[in-house]
Amino acid sequence: MSESDRTALCRVVHDGRSEQRVARRARILLAMADQAPAVAELADHLEVSRKAVWALCRRYEERGLQAIHDAARSGRPRVFPPLQRVQIEQLACCEPAGVGLAMTHWSTRSLAKVAEERGVVPKIAHSTVSLILSAADLQPHRYRYWKTPTLNEQFVERASKILNCYEHMGTLWQQGELVISLDEMPNLQALERRVPRKAMRPGLMERVEFEYIRHGTVNFLAALLVHDGRMRGWCLDKNDSAHLGPVLGELLAEFKSARKIHLIWDGGPSHTSKATQGLLASYGAWVQALMTPAHASWLNQAELLLRGFGARYLNRYDSKSREHLISHLGEGWHEYNHLFAHPFQWSWTTRDMEEWVARHVS
Repeated sequence: MSESDRTALCRVVHDGRSEQRVARRARILLAMADQAPAVAELADHLEVSRKAVWALCRRYEERGLQAIHDAARSGRPRVFPPLQRVQIEQLACCEPAGVGLAMTHWSTRSLAKVAEERGVVPKIAHSTVSLILSAADLQPHRYRYWKTPTLNEQFVERASKILNCYEHMGTLWQQGELVISLDEMPNLQALERRVPRKAMRPGLMERVEFEYIRHGTVNFLAALLVHDGRMRGWCLDKNDSAHLGPVLGELLAEFKSARKIHLIWDGGPSHTSKATQGLLASYGAWVQALMTPAHASWLNQAELLLRGFGARYLNRYDSKSREHLISHLGEGWHEYNHLFAHPFQWSWTTRDMEEWVARHVS
């Protein structure tokens, strides 16, 4: 074995990206070239047969370093040439309405049938269509929502004020100013399963009866003290300004010693009503109400809070009555403060927002 071949084989053995079967062949050749150890011992050590060791040595004598790589395999040629595969990909990227169909989205079976009817291919199985789409990283069976905020001056102005509060929470706290986020979970249904759930057992997950009994709805209002992540909760009979006003007064009275309150919430009807705006105006400059931009309620940390709270305390909850749900919510937010409350690590800054807006507007 030449020194150049030995160096190349050593490089293959020590390269973590080498395929295991290729690296094993390189080890065999290096071991046989050194001192020609007992083939049986080498085969046992590398977990191959003696016949495979000798066959590899013969291949090396014939082909050189190419012996460690798999030989080209003939196999059956592709039935569908690249042009037909691209046409199927293009068909998958078109909406069915674009080719005169009433379907809302494609499946592999419908794509196969339409491709045949339109003469793209004479015959194709839906499993082959699946392979073509997978190779092109196309998934017509999946989709996801997105929410498009209106990126105008009002968006920048409102978002900047909210992000400024998040960025300077520590300074505001030292100055005696509080940042409070407010959000609702309206129309929570008090549902009771007709049959009690069956508990989890080894090898069997928890099971829940599909049928349920309705016991009315509850509107859950949550306030988040952004500085420490603690929450307050109230259950309202209706999600309107008449029921919001007393709760809002109670919340602000709890922090009457604060120098200033920065109140963050979305543009819900109960927040923008004349009664609510009049109540806030009565506090003067002590309360600064910051409204999230349209379609950008994700800037409100209380929305994140309610998502986490719901996952822990509402998913899989079985309510015996509306009063039972109200009691559970009250116990739940107190327990949340004890076990999980922490300030959110908000990383999206005003500069990030401005750069993001500039990219999407230009």
